[in-house]
Parts: sequence; C-alpha cells; structure tokens
Amino acid sequence: MPNAVEHETGNPTADAPAAAGQALAAPLEAVLMSADRPVPGRRLAEALALVGEGAEPREVSRAESVVRACVESLNAEYERSARAFRIESVAGGYRFMTLPEHAGVVSRFHGARASSRLSRAALETLAVIAYRQPVTRAEVEAIRGVACGEVLRTLLERRLIAITGRAEELGRPMLYGTSRQFLDSFGLSSIKDLPTVAELNFDGAGGGA
Repeated sequence: MPNAVEHETGNPTADAPAAAGQALAAPLEAVLMSADRPVPGRRLAEALALVGEGAEPREVSRAESVVRACVESLNAEYERSARAFRIESVAGGYRFMTLPEHAGVVSRFHGARASSRLSRAALETLAVIAYRQPVTRAEVEAIRGVACGEVLRTLLERRLIAITGRAEELGRPMLYGTSRQFLDSFGLSSIKDLPTVAELNFDGAGGGA
C-alpha cells in the first residue's frame, strides 16, 4: 500500500509504515461493513484510534491520509480478486458500493422495491434543483411549466432535498437544494461531480426540465 503520510518522529500516525497501514485495512473494512451510510474519514480515523478529540488539524489530515491509503489498498485487493464491490467516496464519506456491471442483477433482486422509485416528474424536479440550487418553488415551476408542490413534498419526505434558506425577494420564499441523502443515493462525492449538460444524453423530449 502506498505510504500516504510523511515521517515525523513522535507522531504515531506519521510513523506508521506501510505494513502498519495495511494492518489497519481489516478493521477499517469491518467498520464500513457495519455502517448503513457513508462514514467520514475523520470518524474512521477515530475508530482506528489514529486521532482523538481535540486533535490538531495537521494530525487529522495525516490520519485521514492513512484512511485513504487503507481504502486504496482494500480496493486494489478487491480488484485483484474480482470482487463485485469496492469502497467509494460519496456524500463526504466512504461506503461499500457494488460495481456498475452488476446493476442488472441487483435491480432484479430488489424488484419488490420498484414501487418506491421516483416518478418522472420527481426526477425532473430533482434535476432542476440539483443544477439550479438554491432555487425557489416558483423558479422550479417556471422551468418545468407545471405546479410542483406535491412533488417537492415527496422529495422532502425522502430527504433528497432540503430547505436551505429563504430568498431575498418579496415574500421571502423558501429556497431548495439537494441533501446529503441525494449525494449518497446517486453515488456522488459532491455536487461538483454532477455531469455537465454537454455530458448528458438527451432523448429529444425537451430539455426544459
């Protein structure tokens, strides 16, 4: 595993050689397997006893580097052994995710959940919010050309969007933006990872949504 931290005498995190970092890979793997949501690097570092409360920023940064190195080591091993999953950085943390080529069989297995999928209207509304956030309900409706009150409630209930504030205009309407749950659900590390308009493939059914 690559040595992701520089050497500094007296610092247990910085002194950890590659072999020690590799030894931390199994405990890190166990923590991620037990988690039902992305786990931030610092929380993993704390679980591995690399840092404690009140640690200096430089020490935290080095500990998170060890965590990243452990993740890279595990992913390399998963790739070598042709496993169906890997550890990805999503929504500000790390979590296990299956590889894209297994999406078909996973979808068939979870077919019973099909009823919980978002409607086309909800997906269109979510896309507008994702790319235009922060955005008001009126702005979303102007883009889509239809009322979106019920759809917004659905997205709020599913925690895919959140109220992020109020606009500085008459009536102070609420502003909507995507949530951490949105990043987790779509496998994104941040909003910056959204594909650009040029990268999207449109079916010619109208790009207004």
